[in-house]
This record gives sequence, structure tokens and C-alpha cells, in this order.
Amino acid sequence: MSIPALESVLEHLMQLNLDFLLIPGDLTQHGEPQNHEWLQKRLSQLPFPVYVVPGNHDVPVLKANQQSIGCADFPYYYQKFGYEQPEQIYYSQSILPGVRLIGLNSNSFDQDEQQVGRIDRQQLQWLEAELQQVQDELVLVMVHHNVVEHLPNQSRHPMAHRYMLENAGELLAILKRYKVKLVFTGHLHVQDVACSQGVYDITTGSLVSYPHPYRVLEYYRDDFHREWLQIVSHRVESVPDFPNLQHLSRKWMGDRSYPFLVKLLTLPPLNLPLTQAQELAPGMRDFWATVADGDAVLDYPDFPVHVRSYIQQYGAIAHDSSATLIDNHSTLLIGHG
Repeated sequence: MSIPALESVLEHLMQLNLDFLLIPGDLTQHGEPQNHEWLQKRLSQLPFPVYVVPGNHDVPVLKANQQSIGCADFPYYYQKFGYEQPEQIYYSQSILPGVRLIGLNSNSFDQDEQQVGRIDRQQLQWLEAELQQVQDELVLVMVHHNVVEHLPNQSRHPMAHRYMLENAGELLAILKRYKVKLVFTGHLHVQDVACSQGVYDITTGSLVSYPHPYRVLEYYRDDFHREWLQIVSHRVESVPDFPNLQHLSRKWMGDRSYPFLVKLLTLPPLNLPLTQAQELAPGMRDFWATVADGDAVLDYPDFPVHVRSYIQQYGAIAHDSSATLIDNHSTLLIGHG
């Protein structure tokens, strides 16, 4: 259903007066060359510019094999979509007067050629040099792995840390130094807006998994020279073979949630006994779907107090324990003139 879902979104977006489209990775399932070829041809037919960066699914191997393209091959498929210099897997482009997009590659490979989420040293040095030259431009950064934590203790949680950049702190420090406010990410497949040190990380779910979302953003300055970003989220409600896509997809996720939930409950920081986790997990079948949907309000009043309290942290809760529903529809104040 991935192509019908994509076509549904593109049909809607072509009705809008868009300046550009950003896709922060996972354009394919396994980095298949024929799928990259198909997608770049489809994107080239759109009436607005498109910019992409690679996700972990797009470049799963360092060197090409029978199934997947190699990491360095990615820019050559997407020279029209950011990579005008395809020998480099990151880029900086002026995409509108006064607007600069920096596309980063967060797919690194260790000495055993295993994929890890990391911005390499050369790229960080390049980024700093680029930002030093920026004058009076709105800078947008797009990268696949999360830069700001979207889940409780995400950078250290045994199940969630792989969705974060290993060196997110280094990147954040550079972005803060040069007053970059907006980062667009993927990978986690949830609707979430998180902020750290004045940097907003706006991560968007996957079109092929619940809740099948996409966003339309509008940046503007008001009469007081304040800068705002309006976020409006949409859902693919149906495709030809799945007329009730939202219901079926949420149920599909819930039906497969039990092993994930048992693992979540038995791992740190909860460390529940296996028997207790097995007892509680069925009552949480919609937990991850609710998180993925964004603006989650989670409460399990019959659970033990410490479990209930921990699970609530996955919801849209501010530091003062009030609900903060900014994940799907919001207007963020991102700067003062």
C-alpha cells in the first residue's frame, strides 16, 4: 500500500501552494536500486522542489550488494533533490530567498560495517564552516536520526537509543551556537515535536505505518518581527485496498504489540518481573499506537503507581505535568526579531 498512500499524499499536496517538500529518509524498504530509481522519477514530476536525505533503510550497507545500493551511491540517485554535488552525501542549498536547507547524513558504519546513527567528524566540521557563512537566513536542518529526545531518556534507553544520533549532543551544541531553531527528522515513526536548548526537533511518522501521517508547515513573521511555525498534520485515511486504513492499521499494531510491551516493562528502568509484565501487557495493546499518533494522553489507573507514573511520561506532558498538545497541530514561537 506504500505507492497508493504516497500518491494520495501527493495528490493533496499538489492542490496546495507549496514552496517545497522535505522527506527525511526511509524512501525505500531495503535500499533497492529499482525503488530509488522509481521514486526519483516520480518526485521529478512534481510541480514543487523536493529535498531528501537518506534513512537507515535507504543505505543499509556500506557497499552495494545484490539487494541494496551502497551508502555513497545515494546522492547520485537524488541529484535533483539536494545533491547537486553527488560525491558528498550531505548538502547546503539556498532553497528560497532567505531560506537555507542543510541536509545531513546520519548513517555511519563502524569497523565491522554495521550501521550506526552518527554524524561523522568531517561532516560536523563542514556544517560548522557552512553555518559560519550564513547571514540573515532561516536555516532548516534535515537529518534522519533524532537530535532531541522524543521519548523518556531516549538516548540511554535500551530499546530507544538506536533512534537517536549517538553524538546528538555535539550536533545540538553547533546548532545552538549558530541559533538554528528547526530540525526535521524521521526514523522513530511517531508524530512528535520536542525542544532542547531552543532547538525544535520535528519528527514525523511513516506513511506506511499507523497513523500514516504527513505535515504541512507554514513559517511567517508577524508585525513585531516574531518568527512562528504553524504545523498542521494530516493522515492518509484510506487507500483502494484498505478503505478503513486508520482502524485496520491501529488494530494491526495492537495485535503485534505484546512482545514489545513485555520487553519494555521488563527492561530498565521498570525492571518488572516477567510474570507481572505478561499480566500488564495485554491492557496496553494500544500504547505504542497512541504514542505514534502524537499528543498522547496515557493513563492506566489500575496499574501499580510506579508503572503508571512511568508510562505517563510517554504522553504529551510538560515538566509541570500539564498536557502539552503540540505534536500534530500547533503554532510555535521560534524566534524574536
